[in-house]
Parts: sequence; C-alpha cells; structure tokens
Amino acid sequence: MPTVLRIGSFRFHFYSDEGSEPPHVHVRFAGMDARFWLEPVMLASNRGIPVHRLREIERIVHQNKDLFLTKFNEHRNRQH
Repeated sequence: MPTVLRIGSFRFHFYSDEGSEPPHVHVRFAGMDARFWLEPVMLASNRGIPVHRLREIERIVHQNKDLFLTKFNEHRNRQH
C-alpha cells in the first residue's frame, strides 16, 4: 500500500488489489480510514473518521487531486 502523501496525522495511500475501481485515494487517521473518489471528489466510504475530520480531509483531497490522479494512474499502470 504505497503512501502518496502525509499531512499531519493523515496518510493518503492506494491498495494494490482493487481491480477496476474508478480513481480514488484512501486515507488513514488514528486507526480509522476513509476512501474518496477523485472524479468528482466525494466520500466513497468511511470507517469511523468523525465528520469534522472528513471535511478537512476532503479539502486536502481537492487541493491535491492532480497529484492523487497522477499517482493513482502510475500505480495502476505498474500493476498491469
């Protein structure tokens, strides 16, 4: 699970075995995690992260969308 970005206590990463899911990024925070779609940016799933933190994470995802899309595509291309 390659880490793409760390900001504060948030770790943004990808998993290697997610098949053909659309572009997205996972985030870990204090033992909890969430997944955000990248096109358009929106919450895909959440396991325990409080709403006020999700808003902060969504802002970070918006700010780094281009980086996440580039890294997602690079990661997926390496898998095939």
